[in-house]
Formats: sequence, structure tokens, C-alpha cells
Amino acid sequence: MCAQGCVIKSGERGKCRARMNVNGELRSLVYGRPVAVHVDPIEKKPFYHFLPGSEAFSFATSGCPLHCKFCQNWEISQSRPEDFNDAFVPPSEMVKNAMSKRAPVIAFTYNEPTVFMEYMADTAAIARKQQLRCVMVSCGLMNSEPLAEMCRLLDAIKIDLKGFSPDFYRNVCRAELHPVLNSIRQIAKSGTHLEIVNLVVPTLNDSEKMLHGLVDWITAEIGPDVPIHFTRFHPDYQLLNLPPTPIATLERFRNYAMSKGIRYAYVGNVPNHSGNNTYCPRCGKAVIERSSIFIAAVNMDRGHCRYCGKEIAGVWA
Repeated sequence: MCAQGCVIKSGERGKCRARMNVNGELRSLVYGRPVAVHVDPIEKKPFYHFLPGSEAFSFATSGCPLHCKFCQNWEISQSRPEDFNDAFVPPSEMVKNAMSKRAPVIAFTYNEPTVFMEYMADTAAIARKQQLRCVMVSCGLMNSEPLAEMCRLLDAIKIDLKGFSPDFYRNVCRAELHPVLNSIRQIAKSGTHLEIVNLVVPTLNDSEKMLHGLVDWITAEIGPDVPIHFTRFHPDYQLLNLPPTPIATLERFRNYAMSKGIRYAYVGNVPNHSGNNTYCPRCGKAVIERSSIFIAAVNMDRGHCRYCGKEIAGVWA
């Protein structure tokens, strides 16, 4: 399932802390154990081209196969299941909870959903029967066969491409880059809606070389229509010594991406910045205007620009 490929002795756990070798059987310690449950705007994930303005019933368990020094959800991602005194909630109950909140989307998010893939898969299967959509926010560190199953079960996937350097991944995230790139390729080919986030961390992944490598790879391998969010870092977890990302850096990243032909590039985590809006790639007018993570105006008709008729890539209904 996970590309970390942990070799686990009996009685021990993998890097995610969420799976244990019990007498030769690999068992989940987090199935049915949500530790964070919220209703968020879908834009908070962020998904900007998937049912904008929708509410997403969002939940997570503990655990993550990565150990990113900048993690902003470290309280749950870097924890162990026994750190929480949470009740068992079956998948059917989670779907009922989403429906009671009138949320049309269920989001598997906050920690890395692959650590609770069985729980996610069972929840998504029930949700689909109830006409709910399901999305995942992931680090992308997975193998191809389970990812193919996720693409069949899910309606959208957002991948955090944390940098474009194997050394950065090893030193800052304790993982490898190439499985993440393989996952992005596979999701794009599957037809499942895909968006990419790059958290830009000052001094660590904000170099011109890394920017050019990341953007050029996406342009060549994925194409111009996948939304890319260049998101502002705020000091957290083990990187309290670094400053927030300068807004000018995010603007530089976005401008470079658009100069290379990427049609939907965004400045993330900067409320009310014009780079939060979605612009028509033909006429340049704003087809979706955002105020923070909320929709202020939509100038589209059935997925087409209201001004010039250009189709805007995404899932709009």
C-alpha cells in the first residue's frame, strides 16, 4: 500500500505508527477511529476546480508515513492511535453524519489517508450509494495497485508535491520523491480530478532550480489544465525558526508557471489575494472570485466562461 516499504518485526509498527505486525499479519490500528472531524469549505483543502462553494465533511485518523518538519497538522499526523481516547465509528455512521450536515462531499484529509485506506474505501463505497462525492488530500506516497483502487472509489485527489528534489524529500520529509511523481502521473491518466499543492518553504524549496524543475515536469508530464496551488508557509512544528513565505515569492512561482503554459496557477494561504481567483485562459476575466476560502462570485455557465464561452477544466456539477 505505502511506498515507504517498511520491514516490520512482529509486535512493531511502520513509520506511520498506524499499522502493526501482529504475529505475521499487518493490521490497522486506526480503522473506525477518527480523531478529527470538521465541516470545511471545499476550497480549504484546497480544491478550486471541484464543486466550488460546497461543504466537505472532513475527517482524519492519526498517523502519516512522512515526517515533514513543517507539518501543520503534526498533532495528529505524528501521533499514535493510543494518544487519543476516541470512540469507534463505523463507515456507515460517518456517511450518516455527513448527510446530517447536508455536506455533498466527504473529504479524507488532515493526516495521510492511505494509513486508513480500508476505512476510507468502505466509507467511500457507502457514500457513493448515497450520491455523495468523496475526495482525498494526500502526500502521494503510495503504490500503484492501491492507488488504482482509490481512483475508482474517489471523485477527486489533491496531492502535496512538497518540492522537486530527492534530497529535500529525504532531509525534510524522510521520504522519496519518485513515488510521489509516479502517483501524480497515475492519477492524471486515470481521469480522476487532480489538483496539486506546493507549500513553498523559505530557504528549503524556494530556489529557482526547484521551481523550474517542478513546473517544467508538470507541464511535460501532466499538462496545462491541472490546477497548481503555490501555498504560503507559516512557522510550525520543527521549523519555528523560519519566516512566513514572502508573498512576492508565491507570485513569482505563479507567474513562472503561467508563463510556461499552466492555465490555472494559484497563490494559496494569502486571503483575498487576486491569485486566489480563477481566470479564463482565453479572455483573462475572473470566472470564479474568492474572498479567503469562500466564493464571492461565479461567472460560469455549465463549466464555460460566461464572457467568451471557453470551457474551464474542472468538475462543476
